[in-house]
Amino acid sequence: MQMGTLDRRQFLGGLGVMTGAALTASLTGCGSSTSISSDPDELVLWYWNRSVSPTLLGQAAEGIPGSTKRLRADVIGGGYDNKFRTSLAGGAYIPDVAAINSNCSLYFPSEDKFFDLNELGAADHSAGYFDWKWDLGTSPTGRQLFFPLDTGPTGFYYRADVFDEAGLPSDPDDVSAAVADWDAWIELGTELRATADVALMNTAGMVFGQFLNASPERYFDRDNRPLYSEDGSAVREAWEVAIRASEAGITAKLPVPTEQNSAWSSGRTVGHIEAVWWAQILGDTAPDTAGSWRIAHQPGPPGNSGGSFFCIPSTCKDPEAAFAFVTWLNTPENQAATFNEVQLFPSSPEAFTAGEMVSDTGFFGEQDPLEFFAAVAPDVPPTFVSTYEPQAAAFATELTNVEASGKDPEQAWADAVTEADRNLAKRGVI
Repeated sequence: MQMGTLDRRQFLGGLGVMTGAALTASLTGCGSSTSISSDPDELVLWYWNRSVSPTLLGQAAEGIPGSTKRLRADVIGGGYDNKFRTSLAGGAYIPDVAAINSNCSLYFPSEDKFFDLNELGAADHSAGYFDWKWDLGTSPTGRQLFFPLDTGPTGFYYRADVFDEAGLPSDPDDVSAAVADWDAWIELGTELRATADVALMNTAGMVFGQFLNASPERYFDRDNRPLYSEDGSAVREAWEVAIRASEAGITAKLPVPTEQNSAWSSGRTVGHIEAVWWAQILGDTAPDTAGSWRIAHQPGPPGNSGGSFFCIPSTCKDPEAAFAFVTWLNTPENQAATFNEVQLFPSSPEAFTAGEMVSDTGFFGEQDPLEFFAAVAPDVPPTFVSTYEPQAAAFATELTNVEASGKDPEQAWADAVTEADRNLAKRGVI
């Protein structure tokens, strides 16, 4: 059974509601291979819009450098993870190469469905990428399942004009020195609230999340043993910093995204901690504030928020050719070109000098955001993101309950631990 274009689109549209078992049953007896394309010289890539350079994809369509194969690149719409995971579970219509977002740890339990890229020579390339990014693509068993694409190093975005009017440091170097740790950051936010009556961050949940994004410890260790309820855990420390920020009045307490955008645009909130890619979002959200924003070092080390990978499913018809595509696409020169085309921040340090990367500095005055994030990216600490982190979502939920409903913080913490423990117990983790 072969799929025409219309049939394939119908298939992709229905994957989100189709179970793996149902998918397998629908293909039984059809003689279908586990690859979307039956052409032995064509590899199929799944990706989402703006996750890969269109120019480089066009070159690979003519022929993958270092290989005799060519590439067909298919943009997959909404519900990307559901569609890909359903294909994996059903063992059919699996691409030869696939993009994976920063949630790659969700695929660790299915690691047998992917090539260990070290078997294809990935270890020879590891020194060319940020070690912390490389580690994120390594399964707890030590298999290299995911090859680095872009990254999301973080920094402290702030309104320099408002800081200056409030009599606070406004130069990026001075602000960086003034917020060297979270206590100092809260103190600066308290002064800002007292003098300018504006918030430094929109929600306590954002503070909590960005604290963990910059922490070498998160919710679990590499054996997926929960750490959050231990004394002095990073999750507990992040919680306490977020609560102190909220109680100090330096968060705007705006959990609704539309209200958050309005707060940045209107000047109700004059700061944020987020990744390099947020610069473009900020420009689109608050264009009238162009020239007023700057970027400083956040408290402690920088974190990472976002960034994607490539994987090669075990059903790939030519894994060597697929690996040739992956490594070619991610040479320093091509990562630099990709940044210029679709603003994906490189995972290869050499990209910053291998190509002519162009940064639009206008929104941040004379400050160059590319220069800033290129300098901080090497300092992101390695960390482990467990496949079970979604089961600990109650911490973020309970922080919202504290800010929105006035729930007692200690009761909220206890309820978050109970809910996380319950979710993990259902899955046999604890």
